[in-house]
Amino acid sequence: MSKQYRDRVRVSFGVLGPVAAWDDAGSPVPLKGPRHRAVLARLIAANGRVVPLADLVTDLWVAPPAGANAAVRTFVAALRRAIEPGKAARAPATVLVTEGPGYALRAAIDQVDAWRFEAVLRAVSAQGLGAPRAAGAAGAAGAAGAGGAAALSEALSWWRGPAYADFPDDPWARGARARLAELRLQAVERLAEARLDSGRPAEAIPDLDAHVTDHPWRENAWRLLALALYGTGRQADALAVVRRARTQLADRLGLDPSPALARLESDILRQSAALYPASAAPAPADSAPAAQVWAEAAADYDRIVAAGARVRLDSTVGLLRSLAVTGGGGLVAARRHRTAAITAAEELGDPELTARVIGAYDVPAIWTRSDDPAQASQVVAAAFRALTATDSRGPRALTASESPDFRAGTGADHPAARARLLATIAVESRGLRPGRLEEACEAVRLARAQDDPALLAFALNGLFMQSTHRVGLARERDAIGGELIELSARHGLVTSEVLGHLIRMQALGALDDFATASEHAEAADALAARHELPLVAVFTEWFRALRLSLIDPGAAEPAYRRAATRLDGAGMPGLENGLLDLALLTVRLRRGLPAADGDYGPYEPWVRPMVLLGKGLPDEARRVLKSTVDPPPDLLTEAMWCLLERAAGALGDDDCLARAREALRPAAGELAGAGSGLLTLGRIAL
Repeated sequence: MSKQYRDRVRVSFGVLGPVAAWDDAGSPVPLKGPRHRAVLARLIAANGRVVPLADLVTDLWVAPPAGANAAVRTFVAALRRAIEPGKAARAPATVLVTEGPGYALRAAIDQVDAWRFEAVLRAVSAQGLGAPRAAGAAGAAGAAGAGGAAALSEALSWWRGPAYADFPDDPWARGARARLAELRLQAVERLAEARLDSGRPAEAIPDLDAHVTDHPWRENAWRLLALALYGTGRQADALAVVRRARTQLADRLGLDPSPALARLESDILRQSAALYPASAAPAPADSAPAAQVWAEAAADYDRIVAAGARVRLDSTVGLLRSLAVTGGGGLVAARRHRTAAITAAEELGDPELTARVIGAYDVPAIWTRSDDPAQASQVVAAAFRALTATDSRGPRALTASESPDFRAGTGADHPAARARLLATIAVESRGLRPGRLEEACEAVRLARAQDDPALLAFALNGLFMQSTHRVGLARERDAIGGELIELSARHGLVTSEVLGHLIRMQALGALDDFATASEHAEAADALAARHELPLVAVFTEWFRALRLSLIDPGAAEPAYRRAATRLDGAGMPGLENGLLDLALLTVRLRRGLPAADGDYGPYEPWVRPMVLLGKGLPDEARRVLKSTVDPPPDLLTEAMWCLLERAAGALGDDDCLARAREALRPAAGELAGAGSGLLTLGRIAL
């Protein structure tokens, strides 16, 4: 009986975050109260060894009450019912077993996330992956490095929070928590090493940037970040990182840098071949001149252009546009500095300078939910103020310090300035009601009258951001993407060309043309690799997980979890929040499984009725459904309406059902949610 049961049901356990258990369908297993979870966690921390009953009692209570032994036995019995529900009443336990003076957890390594995590690290170490290697020794390690990177990336995705998060102050958990925390930090650094070994330094930068910020005492992390920056041709930034590490170590710990870090600084200055794996080393001619030009030009600019010159703000915005597409750290930094630049321009009292500073940040945007709504509101308000001020003052000529090639539009080029401000308003007002479709259309109309392809591309981006004002507009978005690709390819606007491919990838997914959508994903990846645009892979990997979920739903969860690791440090909370659990939910529902609790972030109101139904609480689900408002206009609107439609149908709420079906009618031929390029609930017409 026990063997048959073990073959049929396989519970897995998690302590890399709050203590949890899941059945073989991925549904949470209820573990009852905190002391039940403490018993399970204590046995997991013992790594399969027996924990005597007396130790469990002293671990659970500072002052054990009378009957503590019996209470622990009760907790164990309840846990056994939860994790072995099919076991006959008198059959021996096979997972949480009684042995000698206590209990032990007899689970396989792959059933416990912490054990599985350690096994991956041991395997990576045994293969010599993600370990420092001498120059020239990595020629055979490129493919191995790629495999090690994939394994480590997946292993890091299993972390849901601090290890044993429910028990931060329990003495029995401290050692296990500290050990796992250190192993996680090592895994982050080994992942970076593996990416460097496989010739992908750009992918290592966002995670390392966050890693050294959170753990400034880890000298190896500083070393790896400097190597990754140097590996992408950013010699000046690599030097700055080494020097920042020296300052941090001295200020926080009173330490001098190690000989290895000091030698790294020297190697960067000499552009030593020892800094690269053989498979990744660029020819010196590819990086040395660029680094030298950057350093000399920046020094000359700082020396020649007066500190208070207004042209510095113009130049700053141009730099921020480039910074925003370099990765997650660059995107976050660019957003922060952008707000400061707008404030500085407004404080100077020059509306046309303000209009240039606001409108010149034409960084392509693909996701229709803002990463920073408060900042977006500030930018929109500033843009409206600039529109009002420039309309009242009229045109003027450029001053000597303002470049006539700066495409923001001022003076006689007033329609272009207005178009940029309107396009900014359209982009930054994404996903809001009331929308800014009128402003987006006017921006496109004005831009078409100007001889400025970059301006038209920005205006088309604004129109795309306002193209979710109702459902069923995938064909219109596909047309916007097509025009962006043609315009950008003709005029060398690389980031806008990538945007066009991503828009078509999304729209064609909604229209169930995944073959053509995949061609656009590949085209976007090719441009991103050629022009060092690491954030593009976030969207293309999620798209491939979506496509896999339609072909093989059983393989979708690992693919989605791998894709979710791309969002770590990507600087896109508007995309990341709640997305993984929402994607996994759509797979469960398409497989006919009930909805389960999860972190659904901003999508919680429209998911909640289905979750309550899945928990067998129809009355509560009906009450919540009646108070649910219409979903906001974004690329997941159809998916949210479909969730409401499913809940209304199951609960017999005819009013909500009619409301949802009427809202979805224009999109009847599309796949619900696939227009996001991320997930789907299937064909809306079904």
